[in-house]
Amino acid sequence: MVFIQRIAVIVLLAVMLWASAQPLAQDKATALRLSLPIRCVPGRDCWLVNHVDLDSGPGVIDYACANRSYDGHKGIDIAIRDLVAMKNGVDVLAAAGGVVKGARDGMADVDVAIAGLASVKGRECGNGLVIAHGGGWETQYCHMRRGSVVVKPGATIVQGQKLGLVGHSGKAQFPHVHLSVRHNKQVVGPFAGLGRKRACGLGPAPQRTKKALAALNIEGTALFNAGFASAALKPEKARSGLMTGQRMSRRAAALVLWVDMYWPKAGDEILFRITAPDGRLLLEKDMTVKKIQARRFVFVGKKRKTSLWPPGVYRGEIVLKRKGARLLSTGRQVDLR
Repeated sequence: MVFIQRIAVIVLLAVMLWASAQPLAQDKATALRLSLPIRCVPGRDCWLVNHVDLDSGPGVIDYACANRSYDGHKGIDIAIRDLVAMKNGVDVLAAAGGVVKGARDGMADVDVAIAGLASVKGRECGNGLVIAHGGGWETQYCHMRRGSVVVKPGATIVQGQKLGLVGHSGKAQFPHVHLSVRHNKQVVGPFAGLGRKRACGLGPAPQRTKKALAALNIEGTALFNAGFASAALKPEKARSGLMTGQRMSRRAAALVLWVDMYWPKAGDEILFRITAPDGRLLLEKDMTVKKIQARRFVFVGKKRKTSLWPPGVYRGEIVLKRKGARLLSTGRQVDLR
């Protein structure tokens, strides 16, 4: 009888331990909260460009039932301004603590549109790493700068720890960090999270800290870069970061005002103004966006008609209107000497 009682106690304890472990496992599956994976201020020096594509078919849909993504995209992309910002260095941070499962470094930072998809076949992530967080959760960081990955497989890291620098490696056409979130090997949209019942909007348990949600859940359209140039220019030249100088020669053949933007919508109006040093309106032009675009580069300009431009500071303003109301604006100036 004593033996049977002891067996019963042991079984009861085992059942109690198993039962007590179940809520913990469930909590672990839903408790992953991600901080910003990059050291920047969204909307000022970095921008959330692409979301996870939640459409399992050939269509594109993000967590808000918009299409700020592309077919089959499995993470979020947070971009920095240009290649100069990349060269100066922008930290990639651990969005959550865990153990590094694997890492890669050594791939060149090259626009895949130039290098070709074949050059990154099987290595589309570029330089990056995967972190396991327990409970079936893992995160993957992609497109980091060559030679910047500072953690090794097997290392235990904490939330907010530096992992490396934002780069342009792998299947990337601009410098950014790509963050994928997976639970039991299935991609999870970090804004939708798990258990979302409604079709659109934030889920009941998004995989984001409140601070990260507040920082990233902002207007997706952005005028992220602008400047003056002395002639018509291609987007690649502006995106190099070398066209943001504040001085130009009075002998410049033209005065060109350019802007680079994310996600303008069909029907948006873009208004350009250039003002001369004496306050005179030198140029004013507006254009209408014909279709939604992930990224759009446009410029306007005025040719020099005199031997020299009048000396002084010229000011440029770009305004984006939506449904007739001012949504965004940015300004630049250049000193002609």
